[in-house]
Amino acid sequence: MDLCGYFENTKGHGVLATADAAGRVNMAIFSRPHVFEDQTVAFIMPHHLTHSNLQSNLHAAYLFTEEGPGYKGKRLYLTKLREEQDTELLRSLRRRTYAPGQEKPGPRFLVFFRVDKILPLIGTGEGAALP
Repeated sequence: MDLCGYFENTKGHGVLATADAAGRVNMAIFSRPHVFEDQTVAFIMPHHLTHSNLQSNLHAAYLFTEEGPGYKGKRLYLTKLREEQDTELLRSLRRRTYAPGQEKPGPRFLVFFRVDKILPLIGTGEGAALP
């Protein structure tokens, strides 16, 4: 599946789910992921609960609901590969710009994930297990 084309051309809303080392789950609204040529995906995030959970549990799930009628979208099952803090790449990928003095304080992290499996939003479908 061409994730880059899908997320560039499809509007909608996303939720990233993580869990801490004890299995306590957190969900947070996230924008569409940044997709790279090697089909890894990345999200920009502050050091809140989602980022904290990823320090002890590398697994996450991203649910994306397409805009429009019905229930269409994707579920991505992810494993964290690495992260960067406040890098030039992170700044270049930002979709939102802030007026001077309006940017939220604190570090930002660009967290990269391998996509382990892709399923449709509803049903089990034929999941595309990726190498």
